[in-house]
Amino acid sequence: MSRVLYLIRHGRSDFGSVEMSPTARGDQWDPPLSEEGRRQANALAARLRVMELDRVTVYCSPLRRTRETVAPWADAAGIDVVFDDDLIEAHIGGWEGLPFEEIVASDANLVHRIRNQQAIWSHAPGGESEGNFRARVVGAIDTILANRPDGDVVVVAHGGVINAFCGEVLGLSNAMFFLPENTSINSVMVDGDRRTVRFLNDIGHLTDPQLFGDHEEPSLYSPGAREALEPDPKE
Repeated sequence: MSRVLYLIRHGRSDFGSVEMSPTARGDQWDPPLSEEGRRQANALAARLRVMELDRVTVYCSPLRRTRETVAPWADAAGIDVVFDDDLIEAHIGGWEGLPFEEIVASDANLVHRIRNQQAIWSHAPGGESEGNFRARVVGAIDTILANRPDGDVVVVAHGGVINAFCGEVLGLSNAMFFLPENTSINSVMVDGDRRTVRFLNDIGHLTDPQLFGDHEEPSLYSPGAREALEPDPKE
């Protein structure tokens, strides 16, 4: 019987944070959610509460921004969350913790790649290779699905993680093929060993929150609601 794997990206990070945490691959940038990110997490929670999730189990990257994203839903629903180090974002070596502007200012070739829809993170000095990262992510999620053969699975992780797994399902070799929005819900149908991408980059809970609750909430995308938001291509 088919079931659904939901891959959810964390809310918007606090880009002023310089917090780092040790991982198996070295220290990695580990900011909390920004105020905007916390609002996004609450909107996501409202949506998940009304979704038809069948015997759901929940897994999460242990980094702070993912933990803070899943908490409003999981804590209120009494759901146990399993944290898995292999769901952490790709390690970007010497770029960890640096502002995006500082990274791209260091090399004109990086700007050229961004302008032409080419990933840049494999160019990070001392960073994790694309092949190793994809193998880590795909192996982790396949293990989760094997260990939980019944019911839906929710994975709260990072943009690179979602790209790596969905790219594998779609047979794409490129490391990044889309930029998942913060708290976007991406779903994959699972039928035995078969995986089929179902939906990508769904942020209806941000654009139309009234559809996912018993009272109207202002859209986070309404005029003035996204002031000061900046592109978030890094994570």
